Parts: sequence; structure tokens; C-alpha cells
Amino acid sequence: MLVRYPDARLGRRAEPRQVDLNLVAIGTRLLEAASAAEAYGLAAVHIGVVAPVVVISVDPDPRKRDYRTLYNPEIVKLGPHAAAGPEGSVAMPGVQVEIVRSTEVEVVFDDASGVRSVLALSGLPARIAQHEIDQVNGVFFIERLSRLKRDMLLKKWRKRATED
Repeated sequence: MLVRYPDARLGRRAEPRQVDLNLVAIGTRLLEAASAAEAYGLAAVHIGVVAPVVVISVDPDPRKRDYRTLYNPEIVKLGPHAAAGPEGSVAMPGVQVEIVRSTEVEVVFDDASGVRSVLALSGLPARIAQHEIDQVNGVFFIERLSRLKRDMLLKKWRKRATED
């Protein structure tokens, strides 16, 4: 069962920690959940665990899923260009909004063995990484909207929730 907005865990920051068997088990569950949902990416909080783990698709083709599991991910460099693009979340199904993100990023992360690595991403994979790493840091994607747009979206979301 995936966590739904407005679950308080979506606003909690996952503290970095050493990669161990427990964290790898969370990564395995997260990968299974991302595959089942056909998500572009997921953060551990989406499966109910506040942990520094994300799964992201690194294939620029949005029809394909080439998942990587990143432990303790952090964005260390943003490219000079930004663009608006559609984003949504499994925590808020049916909602999609335009968010401005950098078109290129450099991500540092631990692999399942605890080895620190760097991943350079551009286009859709860069957007996915920023979205999921924001979530690890307790920033739900709608927080990237202006207050007015966020309030309008939440009003529609609440209305829809009462109709379901």
C-alpha cells in the first residue's frame, strides 16, 4: 500500500545513514513497488518508511524503466538551464502540475555495497532525481508551486477526495 497525501511522513526528512541489510531491504521493497506502479521514481516514504532511499528511472525514454536504487542520495550540482515540466506523485494520484527544475544534475549516492558514486543526469531522469531527492528531504512536489497555485490545487484535491 502506497502512502497518500496528506500523510505527515511526506514532510519528514530522511537522515543519511550507513548502508546496511535493513536499508538494502527497503531498497528492494521500493524497487518492487516502483515496478508494480510503473512509476518513474519513488522515495522510501512512498512505501511508508522514512529512509534515505530512492529508485529512479535513468532512461530518457519515458516509456522505458531502467531503475537505479540510490542510497543517501544528494544533488551536488545543478546545470545552468531550467525548464518547466509535468510532475505528479503516487501519493496524489490524478494530479499533474508544471514544476520548474534544472535540466541537468549531478547526484552523489551510495550503492547497495555502501560505495559512494556519482551519476550525471539530464532531461527526464534529471527531473525524476530532483523530484525524488526532494521527497527524501521532506519536500513534497507541490511545495515547489506558488502559494496561490498550491492552494487552488489542494482545494480541488480535497473536493475530489470527498467525492470518491
